[in-house]
Amino acid sequence: MRMRSIHPLSEIALVVLLAALIGVAWNKTLLTDAWRGETRHAAVVAPQPAQAAEAVPMPVGLAQAKDLHDSGQAVLVDARNADSFVKEHISGALSLPLAVADRKKPPLPKNVTPDTIIIAYCNGFSCHDSMELGKILIKAGYRQVFVFEGGLPEWRDAGYPTAGGAS
Repeated sequence: MRMRSIHPLSEIALVVLLAALIGVAWNKTLLTDAWRGETRHAAVVAPQPAQAAEAVPMPVGLAQAKDLHDSGQAVLVDARNADSFVKEHISGALSLPLAVADRKKPPLPKNVTPDTIIIAYCNGFSCHDSMELGKILIKAGYRQVFVFEGGLPEWRDAGYPTAGGAS
């Protein structure tokens, strides 16, 4: 016994018709109100001002930080507290604790201009002070701010020079 199949165009027409019926049934009240000339009262939402994306410093690796520091192209800035800096810091780094930097114009030496490459660091990957310091420095107008996420532990473990005492 041979079954008779439906023509493919007939199948397509049937699917479209079923979809239209389901759509009409689903939106019946909306369509009824529209045919009557009535409008639905939707909640009016005031447009929100566009939020400016927060500038975030880009990360640099150990090799980049070392090369930029050794060549004098970058200034390393320690975001840790003053006591930690005095105990040990990357040789030649400046101390700018996050608590002190949280001002409109963070106190950096005059030779650190807005175009100076600044690399912030702290106590390694689990420390987020360097990222926060980087954001503050960007907001203060410094244009080339980076974060050395490995911080003092990675620098020290690589055998690179550290120092103690105030800068």
